Amino acid sequence: MKFKLPSYNLFSLSLFFFNLNVTAQIDEDVSKKIQDSIVISEVQDKLGKDKVLHAEPLFIDLIRDLGARKGEKEWNVGFGLSDNAKYDEYTALVEYEWAPVDRLGLEVELPFSMFYGTNGNAMSPRSKLNSIKLAGQYSFFVSEKLKSTLAIGYIHEFEMTDFQLYGKSKLFEGNVFNPFFIAAKRWGNNFHTLVYTGPTITHHFLENEIKKTWQINSNVHYMIPGTRNFIGLEVNQNISHDDTGLILRPQMRVSLSDHLLVGIVTGIPIKKETERFSSFIRLIYEPKDTRNGH
Repeated sequence: MKFKLPSYNLFSLSLFFFNLNVTAQIDEDVSKKIQDSIVISEVQDKLGKDKVLHAEPLFIDLIRDLGARKGEKEWNVGFGLSDNAKYDEYTALVEYEWAPVDRLGLEVELPFSMFYGTNGNAMSPRSKLNSIKLAGQYSFFVSEKLKSTLAIGYIHEFEMTDFQLYGKSKLFEGNVFNPFFIAAKRWGNNFHTLVYTGPTITHHFLENEIKKTWQINSNVHYMIPGTRNFIGLEVNQNISHDDTGLILRPQMRVSLSDHLLVGIVTGIPIKKETERFSSFIRLIYEPKDTRNGH
């Protein structure tokens, strides 16, 4: 004799497991929202003026956080490699960022470039400390309600001569003037967009020549729920009267501890004949803020 389970019991059993699955999914979504809220509140609910949590680009990075609060500071060390048609370029940078007052970020950066010819090429550029870079950035509009921030800034670079010419030529060979504008918005808790744009004006003393380039840097990032980690895409576009460069930079940021993060970037040139693939890594250290225990 075969035992047959009544059809209404089968229906009840199916409904039971369906409810379990839905409940588990709801609990998971609620848990993610709670974790996201905690991460956001760690940034936005500290004492001081309003500030919005934004995912910021790793290659063309900003001058301190948008909406920076007085006392914030950060050290960055970066290393990169670019594969060009006739030479390889190794880059390194050291920078320090700090906020002397609310919403104002300042930065000092030393970027280096080392060049090595490929296939016996002796015509590669000479290695150098590219410049002494000084920068400031002010967030003039910060809205936690709109999850948006607007900022303006200025970068000034004192261009340096090649290492081989130290003592033989003038130490400084030009100036670079770079005012810029930033607009950033967070969509919900996890998706972030940011646009960084402005002209770059270069004046070389020897040739007494001025070159103008317009840069448009567009960014979209997804911040992993409950963390400061993100994945995203940075699009760097340079436009001048005789050339246009476009490079895609997929990237990710991972938190190693409460105060140390690492960013990894890959460069994929779209409209740049001489440059091939590149890579860049950035170490970000945020010292503890003793004023509020973070």
